Amino acid sequence: MAANKPAAAGPHKLEMGAFQPCVWGDFFITYNPPLSQSSEMRMRERAEQLKVQVRALLEDSKNRSVADAVTLVETLERLGINNHFRGEIGTVLRHVLNEEPEFPASSDDLHIAALRFRLLRQHGFWVSAAHLATPGEDALSDVIVFSRYHLEAMRNKLRPPMAEQVSRALDIPLPRTVRRLETMHYIKEYEKDESNNGPLLELSRLDFELVRSLHLKELRALSLWWRDLYDNVKLSYARDRLVENYFWTCSVFHEEEYSRARLMFAKTFGLLSLMDDTYDVHATLEDCYKLNEAIQSFSRRLSITSVRPNGPTKSMPRASRST
Repeated sequence: MAANKPAAAGPHKLEMGAFQPCVWGDFFITYNPPLSQSSEMRMRERAEQLKVQVRALLEDSKNRSVADAVTLVETLERLGINNHFRGEIGTVLRHVLNEEPEFPASSDDLHIAALRFRLLRQHGFWVSAAHLATPGEDALSDVIVFSRYHLEAMRNKLRPPMAEQVSRALDIPLPRTVRRLETMHYIKEYEKDESNNGPLLELSRLDFELVRSLHLKELRALSLWWRDLYDNVKLSYARDRLVENYFWTCSVFHEEEYSRARLMFAKTFGLLSLMDDTYDVHATLEDCYKLNEAIQSFSRRLSITSVRPNGPTKSMPRASRST
């Protein structure tokens, strides 16, 4: 709906002071990827070999206890490599769901019960879990308060790496944290665990470096696109925050297969930020009215041309592979 025309428009621009410049400059444009093409190929070949070993572990989990099965799934998730084994993890969790849980008799049993509930609810199975509660599960709010109180009381008595893990969980609960950052922390902690699984650890290191290399390539492409738009179109009044926009997209989906989605989201948020600053700190009220009229007019024309008379909507042209 078009906005009502203002009764009067001020002649001056609503300048509110310049934003701080981008702290990154041309860093991502001039940055050389740490991996050569040959080394990346070798890493990918090794990663594929390790995936075969991890799949064997997951397939064998049906013969393991519930405790071993859920611990393995949690380790995969916190190491950031669960996306390679979605089907196998689903099979493991369905097996765990069908196993009758035992009443917790010790602190270790309570930990496994809580881990089982969280993983099942997180993957769409109907069980109770506090930070993944649905509206109406008021009792789980009391569980959060109870748990937080006791964790706060013991946080200074815990040893590494449990102390750091509890501190992070109290700051942001695990289901809501930025998974890429949690992976970065957990790989270092898992390295020091004497009972760590060698193939899991090696695969997580390789996968982290391969995905990081891809993220840097994406940032370089985005930075070149943004510099062309920001500098050549003279947008110095707007926030230069493309890297921050990209970081947000990585917090939503960092996996390698979502590269195209990350590029699209980062560009979209960059343009939305530009539009927001145009309205808020650059344009006069009369300019805002004219811009809004132009956008509404373009939207109406686009709607008309995309619909056939007495027929279905035309299919939109397929986007090119390049973003």
